[in-house]
Amino acid sequence: MSDIPFTLDQLRILKAIAAEGSFKRAADSLYVSQPAVSLQVQNLERQLNVPLFDRGGRRAQLTEAGHLLLNYGEKVITLCQETCRALEDLQNLQGGTLIVGASQTTGTYFLPRMIGLFRQLYPDVSVQLQVHSTRRTSWSVANGQVDLAIIGGEVPPELQDVLDVIPYAEDELALILPVTHQFAQVDKIQKEDLYKLQFIALDSQSTIRKVIDGVLSRWDIDPKRLKIEMELNSIEAIKNAVQSGLGAAFVSISAIEKELQMGILHRAQFDDLVIKRILHVIINPSRYRSKAAEAFSQEILPKFATQGWYTGIELNASRSPSKVKATTPNQEQANQEQELT
Repeated sequence: MSDIPFTLDQLRILKAIAAEGSFKRAADSLYVSQPAVSLQVQNLERQLNVPLFDRGGRRAQLTEAGHLLLNYGEKVITLCQETCRALEDLQNLQGGTLIVGASQTTGTYFLPRMIGLFRQLYPDVSVQLQVHSTRRTSWSVANGQVDLAIIGGEVPPELQDVLDVIPYAEDELALILPVTHQFAQVDKIQKEDLYKLQFIALDSQSTIRKVIDGVLSRWDIDPKRLKIEMELNSIEAIKNAVQSGLGAAFVSISAIEKELQMGILHRAQFDDLVIKRILHVIINPSRYRSKAAEAFSQEILPKFATQGWYTGIELNASRSPSKVKATTPNQEQANQEQELT
C-alpha cells in the first residue's frame, strides 16, 4: 500500500471502542455522536478490507484484525503524544504536561503533596496523576503513557527487564484501634494480643495485605489465625470502620496523620514488631522523558525520599533499547489483577 489507509482519528476511535466496550460509550468519551463513530469504523473497515469488530454480541468485540490494528495503533498514538510533549518542552517549562503514576496508597497520601510543591515551582506545567494498581501502573510506565511512578508493590516479572526500579522510601504500617478499645488504654501490646483482635483488612490478594502477612510470619505470628471480620476495598473505608469501633487494622502511617492529630484513632505500639515496606520509583529509560519529568525527578522526589536512598541522579541511568519488550495496554488489561497497594 502506497497510501496509509487510516487516520489518527480512526485509531483513536478504535482505541476508545476497545476500552469502553461499546460504540455509544466510545462516542461519549470522545464527545462526538455515535453515528459519526460508526461511520468512521465503516470507512476504516472498507479502506482495510477486513472486519474489525464482531457485532454479534452485546459488547463490541475486536476481531483478530482489530486486535492487530489496535496493538500497532496504540504505539502510533503514544509516539505522537511523545512528539507533542517534546515540542512543548521547547518552551522551557513554560507549559507542557507531567504525567505521574502511583499505586493506591502512594497516589492517595504521598503524591498530592509532591505535586503541590511542583505546582508552586512550575505553575504553567499541567500535571496529571493516574492512580491504579501496581501492575497497571507499571504497564502504563512501560508503554510510555506515564512519565514515572511511585509504587508500593512489586513490578510484574515480565517488566523487570524493561523498567528501572529504584528504592525510594520506607513506608511503615501501623496497627490502628478505636480510641475506646481496651488495648488503647495500655502503653504497649504483645504480639500474642493480635489473635484477640477483630480485623478489618483489604482483600487477601492486595499488595499491602501480602506485605503484612509476610512480616507477621517472620515474627512467628500466624496470619491465618488472625480474625478477619471484614474486607473492604479502600484505606479510607477501613479507617472509618475502625473509627466506628468495628475492629482493628494495619494501615500506612501516611494515611493516618490527621486522625492521630485529631485523636480519633489510636496507634498501638509493640515492643519489638515493626512492619515496613519499600516504595519504589519506576521509569522506562527507553522512553522520552520531558523536562517537566526531569524537574520533578531532580527537585521534588529527593525532598520526600528516605535519607540517602534517592538523589535524583539515578534516574539518568540508561539501558539498551533492545531490552524493551513490545507490549500494549490491551495485552495488559487481559490479565490485570485487582489489587490495592
